[in-house]
Amino acid sequence: MIDAAASPPAAGASNLDWDALDRELPTLAARYVTADPYPHVAIGDFLAPGVAARLAADFPPPTGSAWINYKHVNEHKFGQTKRALFPDSIGQVIDELNSPRFVAWLSRLTGIEGLLPDPSLEGGGMHQTPAGGFLNVHADFTMHHHRPTWRRRCNLIVYLNPEWHDEWGGAIELWDEAMTRPVVRVPPVLNQAVIFNTTETTYHGYPDPIRCPPDVTRRSIALYYFTDEPAGGAPRATNYKARPSDSLGRRFAIWADATAVAVYSRIKRRLGLSDDFASRLLSRLSRR
Repeated sequence: MIDAAASPPAAGASNLDWDALDRELPTLAARYVTADPYPHVAIGDFLAPGVAARLAADFPPPTGSAWINYKHVNEHKFGQTKRALFPDSIGQVIDELNSPRFVAWLSRLTGIEGLLPDPSLEGGGMHQTPAGGFLNVHADFTMHHHRPTWRRRCNLIVYLNPEWHDEWGGAIELWDEAMTRPVVRVPPVLNQAVIFNTTETTYHGYPDPIRCPPDVTRRSIALYYFTDEPAGGAPRATNYKARPSDSLGRRFAIWADATAVAVYSRIKRRLGLSDDFASRLLSRLSRR
């Protein structure tokens, strides 16, 4: 386990333990490609000693206009994508995870050649979910909204939650392609990273409202990686799915909200609208 009291790296030092990452890469890559229900891996103690604790301490509350309130039928969480407004410690880690060295390591892990980082953090950046928040099971959007030839290939999420309790929920669930059951659950504990492929059927989420205290949020940083594919096919919006246990009314609400997201995604791609606009629009539709 990470030593939360350890000092973060000195200025100019890496936020990652490269000796450990390179040493473990063959084992991690073998686990990744054979994982069920789709290629993925969870890595504990992902950041260098002391770094995750520092990021957790520096993580800002979801106040101010820079935070997007994603609150509609299929999700209730906050997001911040503006790198210039991040605390220095978080921004430096984001930059290193977008660096050529890390992207090359990630390409070897996943077996995906030609991976590209996304400095705009489209849909990524800082995320946090309050008590009662959730993210319904979904497959992610397939193409970058502002770079029409960029196909989304894999996600990296690093959790920043000290002393997270199992009974609070919030574990990310990886579902099978037929949407019959969650095959894997990864708890959002401090310095745990989860990396997974993104395709039209890599369903994941944390659909049950989390039960943390009102002064706690489920916090993470998320980065998405792409490949440049001029013939990458038609883009598809985030595709939310109902669970077998969901009622008929709930299924209809999930479908209707997902349809609204798909319509907005097409408009956003054409007109360059912001996620903040989408969040406000979907919130109004959800209340109706």
